[in-house]
Amino acid sequence: MVNRRRAVFAGAATVVFLLTAGCSSNGKTGNTAQENHVQPAGDSKDIGTGYGTDYGSSGYGTGGSSSAPSAEKKGEAAKVLAVRSDGKLGPIVTDSKGFTLYRFDKDTAQPSKSNCVGACAITWPAVPADDASASAGIKPELLGEVARADGSRQLTLAGWPVYRYAMDTQAGDTKGHGVGGTWNALAPDGKKAGQQAAGQAQDSGMELAVTDNAQLGKIIVDGQWRTLYRFNKDSAWPMKFGCVGACLDTWKPAKPVDKTKVSGVATKLVGTVTRPDGTKQLAINCWPVYWFTGDLKPGDINGQGKMGLWFAVTQGGKKAGTGS
Repeated sequence: MVNRRRAVFAGAATVVFLLTAGCSSNGKTGNTAQENHVQPAGDSKDIGTGYGTDYGSSGYGTGGSSSAPSAEKKGEAAKVLAVRSDGKLGPIVTDSKGFTLYRFDKDTAQPSKSNCVGACAITWPAVPADDASASAGIKPELLGEVARADGSRQLTLAGWPVYRYAMDTQAGDTKGHGVGGTWNALAPDGKKAGQQAAGQAQDSGMELAVTDNAQLGKIIVDGQWRTLYRFNKDSAWPMKFGCVGACLDTWKPAKPVDKTKVSGVATKLVGTVTRPDGTKQLAINCWPVYWFTGDLKPGDINGQGKMGLWFAVTQGGKKAGTGS
């Protein structure tokens, strides 16, 4: 498989297709600070990532280390929950000492139930329900509690049981986010941190938008908030597709969009191209664009600079991080 991929990227013949006039369609493709004590748990709806990625065998995230949580954090009350802005995840919830709080996909919020027991509970200690309160940015009615299998009471946020991660060694760490594909830092509304922007895009019906990335500046994302990339072995004119065959297992052609559902990107830059197999692909500034299967959550830029050939796309249709 490695040799096959190298052949695709480095030596395979490039497939050439000419663009339609203006490298664009008509845009409609037809595919197109007051504290409050613990209250009863509220209601919550979970927003899925749209990535379909689960890279943990059990989802518990206990295989990476045998270390136990420190005595300072294990079983300690959260006290005043706070909201902190993380450069990558956006607003996240922490305890009074600044340690990130998490939720588990294998739990349930309606009704509240914790499914993290045994070894899981050593790596992910439950946050007790007692002595918890909400500060500005967290609705007090979202706080609640749930009985665990051992009879103890665990704090919930929007119905989701709340945990700390043993491997977070200092305030501000978010090492638990994404572990096993099932653990996520908590957003103030009880949803998964890092998905607020994605949720807003989906709620608004936007199919193409711009996000402000801390490393790359303003880059283009699709309706699921996946970063879009362009490939140096493609070209805009004459139209060439360098990503074919096994390349498409990793880099997925972005689907065309409705130009009336584009935010932050000049519509004159948005177009559609026809691939060698006859399928339609979104183009930005005449370049075919793709999303990367290695991006595990909204806003990831793991594809940036891959092999020196793949680059996120700027708001103006250029290669991000290169000045061109």
